[in-house]
Amino acid sequence: MSDCIFCKIAKKEIESYVIEETENFISFLDIKPHAPGHTLLIPKKHVANLEELPQELGEEFVFLSKRLVTLLSKALETKDFTIGINHGKLAGQAVEHLHLHFIPRFKDDKGGSIHSVVYNPPKEELSVIYEKIMKVKNES
Repeated sequence: MSDCIFCKIAKKEIESYVIEETENFISFLDIKPHAPGHTLLIPKKHVANLEELPQELGEEFVFLSKRLVTLLSKALETKDFTIGINHGKLAGQAVEHLHLHFIPRFKDDKGGSIHSVVYNPPKEELSVIYEKIMKVKNES
């Protein structure tokens, strides 16, 4: 996608602080970091979200994620991270290109757990929700 900022970063049309790069992925420091070392991992090919990531790239995505945690952990002297994907606009995805956030965590950083992002408990019983999921699963 020609107007996608992450595609431009992947093509080196926009300068960035690249941490890791392979044929399929690139990681770089977030330009609006929420913590020192806040890093993004993206596929170089335009992929809007996790559902669109080709299956054959999944293993490399996980491998690079583990590598980034190791690098950032050693460089920033922390073993703690909040790692996540904002999948879709309602989840806060500001750039419609898959990106995994690695946010290093530090003592007294005022951050919360992933559970602090949203609190919308279901009105239905878990069994009802489970049945809905299993119905879709069995139909596919």
